[in-house]
Amino acid sequence: MRVPLLLRTALDWHRPLMTAAALSGLVFAVALAGIAADDRVLVGEPVWSKPARFALSIAVYTVTLAWLLSRTRRFGHRLGTVIAVLVTAELAAIVVQTVRGVRSHFNVATAVDAVVFNAMGVVIMAVWALNLALAAVLLRRPVGDRATTRAVRWGMAVTLAGMPVALLMSPATPEQAAALAEGGSDVIGAHTVGAPDGGPGLPLVGWSTVAGDLRVPHFVGVHGLQAMILVALTVGAVARYRSEAARVRLVGVAGAAYAGMFGLTAWQALRGQSVVAPDAWTLTVAGALLVCAVAGSWWALARRGRRPPGSEPGAAGGRGRPRASVTRCRRRGRAGPHR
Repeated sequence: MRVPLLLRTALDWHRPLMTAAALSGLVFAVALAGIAADDRVLVGEPVWSKPARFALSIAVYTVTLAWLLSRTRRFGHRLGTVIAVLVTAELAAIVVQTVRGVRSHFNVATAVDAVVFNAMGVVIMAVWALNLALAAVLLRRPVGDRATTRAVRWGMAVTLAGMPVALLMSPATPEQAAALAEGGSDVIGAHTVGAPDGGPGLPLVGWSTVAGDLRVPHFVGVHGLQAMILVALTVGAVARYRSEAARVRLVGVAGAAYAGMFGLTAWQALRGQSVVAPDAWTLTVAGALLVCAVAGSWWALARRGRRPPGSEPGAAGGRGRPRASVTRCRRRGRAGPHR
């Protein structure tokens, strides 16, 4: 009985976004079946790999956004409806191109392909603008306790920084620019830096193992909101006996560390360096981030906030001797008439 109730409650968070999540889940299932049954290969990987990744990512994103908007006012709900329509349209375009057996991104081979690619670029920028408006709403309205609210704000900030990374993939590579100068190119743009798309990559995600890959910082940034909400839940469970101020500080440290990780992966990708082959500079920066995160966590837990007014030793109504002194004075006052 509890499962249907939970599903019904989740659906009430935001029906358009939850509908988009359900459709994305369906596409994900179809894509998994396609990977198993369809032997076509596109850009070095099974043709249904991209729809599977995008469907899963959109499902997680829309569910998170639906939960978040359930805690805001009606203005946020309208934003969510538009976002649900846009991301569903983007996923539909990817599926159509997959069925056709052609690339959905960077593909300008025909007029139709160019229209689809450019339309998806417009969708990305529109979704970014709507997320910016939503972030403005969240700045004025708390989401749960203070730690969760801070986590959501950090997550939204990183997400807003991560979405435009897709724009860095759009310019023509030097090879594509040369081909354009000689008469044309079927592909403009790439997510790999320092090597052609379609080379050796990590399982499931496909991130390049021989060159930089802008999909890494794009993924880290876009899913910053989900990551920070998980951080808030973890801090709430692990540090539940700590003060609320300590939990808020811990979330702030985690948010700064996550933002630093996003910046590090973007810097690494732009230098043409694979995420699995960091050089000395990358390792040094990563180590510094780790040290700062550990030191910041220690500070967040060790720092003692100011005592509330009246609780300092010696203050009236506080703990310790003042209470006893007041009690003795009262006893003496009561004893006075018998003298």
